[in-house]
Amino acid sequence: MTSLPLRFGLVGTGYWARITHAPVLASTEGTEFAAVWGRNPKAAAELAADYHVTSYEHIAEFLAAVDGVAFAVPPDVQARIAARAARAGKHLLLEKPIAITEQLADGLVEAAEQGGVASVVFFTLRFLPEMRAWLADVTARGGWIGGTAAWFGSSLLESSPFNTPWRREKGALWDLGPHVVSLLWAVLGPVTSVTADAGPADVTHLVLHHQGGASSTVTVTQSAGEAAWGFEAYVWGSEGRSGAPAAASDAAVALRTALAELTSNAGSGQTRHPCDVRFGRDVGHVLAASQRQIEKRAAT
Repeated sequence: MTSLPLRFGLVGTGYWARITHAPVLASTEGTEFAAVWGRNPKAAAELAADYHVTSYEHIAEFLAAVDGVAFAVPPDVQARIAARAARAGKHLLLEKPIAITEQLADGLVEAAEQGGVASVVFFTLRFLPEMRAWLADVTARGGWIGGTAAWFGSSLLESSPFNTPWRREKGALWDLGPHVVSLLWAVLGPVTSVTADAGPADVTHLVLHHQGGASSTVTVTQSAGEAAWGFEAYVWGSEGRSGAPAAASDAAVALRTALAELTSNAGSGQTRHPCDVRFGRDVGHVLAASQRQIEKRAAT
C-alpha cells in the first residue's frame, strides 16, 4: 500500500525561496507542494501561480492546508511562525539559524516537542553528498584532536541577492557560523564552550572546545569580496590531517536530501534527526554566547 505524499507549504517568497525551496518542494518524491504564504501577498500569489498551488493571506488557513512547512524567511520571522506550526502538528523544514535569540530558539524546541513533530534544520554542508562521504570517513577513523574552518563569503556585496536586512544586521557569525559550527561539531563532538572575537566589518573568529578535549578554530565573513571567496576545513591528529571537500553540489541537491529525510521521519513517527530543531537550538546557543563576548569587548 502506497502512502499519500505529505503536503508541504512554503513560508517565504524571496530569492532563496524561489530558486531553491519552491523547485525542490515541487520535485521531491513523497511530497506535494500545496501552498505558499508570504509577508507580501502579491509575491505569494505570483510564486504560487508558477507552481499551480494555492496562496494564502492568513497563516491559520495556510497551516490548515498542509502537513509540513518549509521556511525561507529571516530567522526572527521563522521562529514565531514555526512554533505556531509545530503546536498545530506540522512538521518543520527550517533554515539556519532557527532563531536569533536563545529564548525564541528554546520556545521553538518546546513547541516542536509539544506538537510531536519531525524537524530538520537545513545546515547545507551536512546534506551535501560529498561532505557526508567525508564525514563518514573521518568519524569512522576518529582520533582527531583539532580542526579549523574558514568561510569567506560575499553576500554583503550590494550586488548580491543575499544582501538582506537580517544578514547586514547579524553578519557572518549568524549566517555562515551555523554551517561551520555544525560541521566541526559532527567531527569533533559537541561544543562545550566558545571564545569569540571580531575583526573588521563582520569578520568573526571563534575558538571552539569540544566534548572529549578536542578544539577547533573558525573564521567567517560575508565581506570578503568575490576574489577572496571560498570555504575550507580540515581536522588533524597524530595520524595526519584530513581536508573537507569543496562544497561542489548544488544547494538544491542538499535540500532535497533534507526534505526526503524529514518526510521519512514524519511518515514513521520519528521526531529525532542529527540536524533537528534541538541541534539547531544548541548551535544557536554557541552563536549567542559568541555574540555576547563580541559585544562585551566592543563596549570596553
